[in-house]
Amino acid sequence: MKYELLNSTDPATVSESDLNFPASSSTPSMDLVTNGSVDFRGRIADKRKTGGWRASPFIIANEAAERLSAFTVSASLVLYLTKEMKESLPDAATHVSDWVGATYLLMLVGAFLADAYLGRYLTVILSSAVYLIGMIMLTVSASVPTLRPACSTETSNCPSSATPGQSAFLYSALALVALGTGGVKPNVPSFGADQHDENDEKELSYKYTFFNFFFLSIKVGALLGLTVMVYIEQEKGYAWGFGLPTGIMFASVVILAAGFPRYRYKKPMGSVFTRFIQVIVVAVKNHFKGVEVTHEVKLYEVATEESDILGARKLSHTPQYRFLDKAAVMEDPELTDITDRWKLCTVTQVEELKTFVRVFPVWASTIALSLSLAQQSTFFLAQSKILDRKLGPNFVIPPGSMQVFAVINAFITVPVYEKFIVPILQRKTNHHRGLTSLQRMGLGLFISIFALASAAAIEHMRRTHSNRSGLSVFWLVPQFFILGGAESFTYVGQLEFFYDEATDGMKSVCGALFLSEIGIGSWVNTALVKIVEGATGTGEGGWLRDDLNESKLDYYYAILAAISAVNLFLYVWVARRYKGRHQG
Repeated sequence: MKYELLNSTDPATVSESDLNFPASSSTPSMDLVTNGSVDFRGRIADKRKTGGWRASPFIIANEAAERLSAFTVSASLVLYLTKEMKESLPDAATHVSDWVGATYLLMLVGAFLADAYLGRYLTVILSSAVYLIGMIMLTVSASVPTLRPACSTETSNCPSSATPGQSAFLYSALALVALGTGGVKPNVPSFGADQHDENDEKELSYKYTFFNFFFLSIKVGALLGLTVMVYIEQEKGYAWGFGLPTGIMFASVVILAAGFPRYRYKKPMGSVFTRFIQVIVVAVKNHFKGVEVTHEVKLYEVATEESDILGARKLSHTPQYRFLDKAAVMEDPELTDITDRWKLCTVTQVEELKTFVRVFPVWASTIALSLSLAQQSTFFLAQSKILDRKLGPNFVIPPGSMQVFAVINAFITVPVYEKFIVPILQRKTNHHRGLTSLQRMGLGLFISIFALASAAAIEHMRRTHSNRSGLSVFWLVPQFFILGGAESFTYVGQLEFFYDEATDGMKSVCGALFLSEIGIGSWVNTALVKIVEGATGTGEGGWLRDDLNESKLDYYYAILAAISAVNLFLYVWVARRYKGRHQG
């Protein structure tokens, strides 16, 4: 395959094997980054003053504080809707799943704005403000009696229900929280990874360490949110339970802003989706003109050292998806306006779309884990509420705090894996990470099957036990703990995979893509609940009823375990055939 170069006095062609794109025409100072990052003054970032572990602690602390707020709300929302807003359990579980789904799908919008127009840092700061307003409104909803149904008893036949105005205020608050999260969540990990120059071998190793610490910061926030905050909420009420996370959310913004002079910034690079559409349009047009892609055809690329995508490095051609190469074919030798990307695309632009097409099947084949994780904040939580939660004569474990056992698994799994398992695997696999990111994700999907199988077995035991009310809530520890292990392997693997495979112009979009599967999983959970309710009914014999003692939740968990098993085979099939852009 050959390339026609722009702005060259002699429009010569070079072969693919000779095509190496330098980061700069001259040897850069060892103290300056080579990945296009700038400091807050807009100058090339200096490694001695910016980024690395000078900047990462601010980002990690911000994530821990923000996640504390998020986990406190998510752990309490089903109970708040059933106890305070008088919704039925299936309706509350559905509404929470829908809210989580919307939250994570909005991350695609937040990532798009960051990559295309605002940059990651500004997007996070502005989205945090929206997030904070939503949290304030949520606190007001829990504090002002007129914003909740008049009846406050826990009897199932309470006649009062939330008025349209009360529901509208609550769900407006939740909508703002979802919108704010959509701008914060996908951009913070990418912004953190931007602090490490992948062309510097030392900083590259620090980047993978950052991903592990970033994941642990999420779990630190979860640990405090699911224990201290949920306990305060149980003892002091929902006004305190939502009010304290609101204050902590404000603190997270302050922490992030404090590191402003130390960060490295990537300039926005325009709309990646517009570039995708341009490639598809030009490829289709050229296809119908009879354009063929052969080894002798010339593919177009600019002759400048960097691509014509602002701030993005050039990408080498890969042989996959050759149909898309038609967008870069110099079909008309008389074409004068070679800067019109609706008529002629560059190799780099085509390769961007190829990258997205490659990672999409990997993304789709890991959604089943998110379906499993959705149970932690819905049916797992409902189970916790009806079991014996007494710990000693005077202490009752809050239902939402049971998720802490998933967090504990992360604190055990990640350090043990990094400290002891990775060195052993490195010697056996000759891979610098021990397992590839795809293998790590597959291991997490495998573990998730056992989490749902244990949940089904334990719920069947509980449902058929002669003294159900006397069973300890600690019977639920295995399902929480095992699912936490599945998430530990899969989540970090996804962070590494999507950031490494993403091109310069789509880092946040790829990050949002993998996070959005949590939203998709929540919506699939909602749909599955509706299907099961429709098939089995909501009356006697129904699998999912308002009273778990009359339900057959173990059957539902068994379905989820079967789905996870089938999905694992699909994932292995996809992963074995995956060929990344770095593999050519």
